Amino acid sequence: MQRTIRTFSIENIPNLNKKLLSWAQQYETAVWLDSNQYDQSYTSFNSILAVDEFTSIKTDFVNAFDKLKEYQSITQDYLFGYISYDVKNATEHLISQNYDGLNFADLYFFQPQKILFIKNNTIEFQYLSMVDDEIESDFEAVCNLVIERSRNHNNMTSTPLSHQDIKIKLRIHKDEYHQKVTKVLEHIHRGDIYEANFCQEFFAENTIINPLQVYEDLNTISEPPFASFFKLDEHYLLSASPERYLKKEGRKVISQPIKGTAKRFINPIDDEKIASDLSRDIKERSENIMIVDLVRNDLSKTAKKGSVSVEELCKVYTFKQVHQMISTVVSELNDDVHPVDVIRDTFPMGSMTGAPKISAMKIIEELEETKRGLYSGTVGYFTPNGDFDFNVVIRSILYNSEKKYLSFSVGSAITAKSTPEKEYEECLLKAKAMKFVLSNSN
Repeated sequence: MQRTIRTFSIENIPNLNKKLLSWAQQYETAVWLDSNQYDQSYTSFNSILAVDEFTSIKTDFVNAFDKLKEYQSITQDYLFGYISYDVKNATEHLISQNYDGLNFADLYFFQPQKILFIKNNTIEFQYLSMVDDEIESDFEAVCNLVIERSRNHNNMTSTPLSHQDIKIKLRIHKDEYHQKVTKVLEHIHRGDIYEANFCQEFFAENTIINPLQVYEDLNTISEPPFASFFKLDEHYLLSASPERYLKKEGRKVISQPIKGTAKRFINPIDDEKIASDLSRDIKERSENIMIVDLVRNDLSKTAKKGSVSVEELCKVYTFKQVHQMISTVVSELNDDVHPVDVIRDTFPMGSMTGAPKISAMKIIEELEETKRGLYSGTVGYFTPNGDFDFNVVIRSILYNSEKKYLSFSVGSAITAKSTPEKEYEECLLKAKAMKFVLSNSN
């Protein structure tokens, strides 16, 4: 579909980002994707804002990929949206019967009327023709917006909640967590699986937050390369994800799984040492390499023979909160492959399941207490020519403002070398940023 394109020069990008996000709150549907200018391969933009649904698809998991494939093929425009973890049930004989306090649809994509791309010192407006007369007035409205820290967004409380007001609970308590990880280890020792990503939920009920404020706080203390703010009516995703799931550039496909985590230290010498230790840690490397093998196998289903390769293996990247071990796996697509089929054949991402994938998913479904939903799913976009880029929904807060239910989940990879105590500590480390912003937003 034809879009009108206008480009403006800009200054003071951080301030502009805040204004754009605040301006976007007037729309029922809004998606913000932010690279935080993190120095990582294959970054295409500083940030993107997409608002105001023109057409959309919202469905449960039944035939979800077929429906998305048809929608993408017919529309041939930019599409933004998400695929929840439970769409796994569309391609395998799997179920999701655990508790769901959030009630997100399994899959949702929309064709925005308005898209804004921020690249270096420019902002590019791409509007559908029926609203292209609003480009200049929208740009002026954004530039003239006055940001107030306590402003009331979407009729939500303008006074931030103190940490006493948000009572975060654990769905699985420590002793039970140890028992469940022990059961995962029994499966591993029996040879049922090699690795499983076992997750647990932190949640709060009867809770009112300002989602935009919480997202901005979370992003500020994390600055990850795949941050996202997603608003769909009463549903919100506030994500500080460091992980790319899958990107397609022409015939090239890129996957960048994360496995391996270490905390940051204030002292530079200690911080450098723990990053170096992570790069040589046998357990962490084995976790990563297992998932790399799984990703290679997934990509081979749609790749030209012999084109799957590992560009980076177990490279340590440093973020504000943690060090992470990341590998980069690439492939060249066969000529007749539809872009949605690439996602179907690799979903859900191996870093969030384990190996072998199907066996691991069955075991974690049995042991986890919460339906994962959008957590460990993916958010991203398609371009008109069928390219795409999607993150992994981790380090994220999910919120249903109507039900006043807030949730964030964390997990770790259980292998034969795991101990329940260390895995629990890793989960607490990953939960640290979310707990902090919920306790300290002001």
